[in-house]
Amino acid sequence: MVDLKSQYHAIKSEVDAAILNVIENTAFINGPEVKNFQAELEKYLGVKNVIACANGTDALQIAMMALNLKPGDEVITATFTYVATAEVIALLNLTPVLVDVYPDTFDIDIKALENAITPNTKAIVPVHLFGQCANMEAILEIAKKHNLYVIEDTAQAIGAEYTFSDGSVSKAGTMGTIGCTSFFPSKNLGCYGDGGALYTNDDELAKKIRMIANHGQNIQYYHDEIGVNSRLDSIQAAILRIKLRHLDAYATARNKVANYYDAAFAGNPSIKTPVRSMRSTHVFHQYTLMVNNIDRAELRAYLASKDIPAMIYYPLPLHEQKAYANSRYAKGSFPVAEQLCKSVISLPIHTEMDEEQLEHITSSVLSFINKKQLV
Repeated sequence: MVDLKSQYHAIKSEVDAAILNVIENTAFINGPEVKNFQAELEKYLGVKNVIACANGTDALQIAMMALNLKPGDEVITATFTYVATAEVIALLNLTPVLVDVYPDTFDIDIKALENAITPNTKAIVPVHLFGQCANMEAILEIAKKHNLYVIEDTAQAIGAEYTFSDGSVSKAGTMGTIGCTSFFPSKNLGCYGDGGALYTNDDELAKKIRMIANHGQNIQYYHDEIGVNSRLDSIQAAILRIKLRHLDAYATARNKVANYYDAAFAGNPSIKTPVRSMRSTHVFHQYTLMVNNIDRAELRAYLASKDIPAMIYYPLPLHEQKAYANSRYAKGSFPVAEQLCKSVISLPIHTEMDEEQLEHITSSVLSFINKKQLV
């Protein structure tokens, strides 16, 4: 799905030098590479504070801890997303409240979101799924109206830009109370291990986040908060500094792939290609099709026989997962998400794809579908 080896070879000299520099200087934890990466990411995003941590799941947990959310507080998020979004809510003994998504952009349904708010609601976690922003203007208006925090899950959309109705533009993760991201290797900005970060424009909140991520201490051995041990190591930060310089070029390359796919599949009644939001750019962490009247499992097996990987993001919505089963969420409660889970399939998309690969993938998909349509 992602050719990390080819991407590495394209920047090998830069990455190798950066790694060797960390080893030579032996500042492996919270060294200058981490501080420099945070500063460079702040500049790129246009946000006042970036706090690096160990992974994207930790980022979400630390965000909720920093906002003093208490057991029983309700946090609203989409049911069509990766489990980490709801996992940390449950882990902190908060109450995950799930809502449906839109059938075209896959982001959180605004009407369903507002209908889910109760006196116990304290926060909203919009997920910028597959590479483009949710409807942040509407989400922020609802949050302001009901005095709620907004924690943006931007693990799949770093670099995407959202345009407000007044013409102002903000990067994904910088619009809410806190933004959270992951630097897992397959992400658009990925390191060579685990990593994550939180963003905020609130200096006091940033100070608290830093303390929580560092055992709750601001001064060593003086612990003012209940904290965790979550940090980005210097080697990963050095790698991310190199890759950050290429991030916009990576987004351009991914969009080129997406445009090729769009053109190849245009007009086919069995395929619905990804819908671009009118308000957000798309960085295409995933290229996700919806297939109609096609056996998805057969299609995936056929592609595998042609050495083409394909993934299902996601086979079950959160409300149908055993860990998150709840009597108030019966099967059929979220028809859009449930239908998406039955019909979506993601094709390879990464920065090193060439036209020969793309022609092989698209012709294979169309060959399978055309055979089925003739039956």
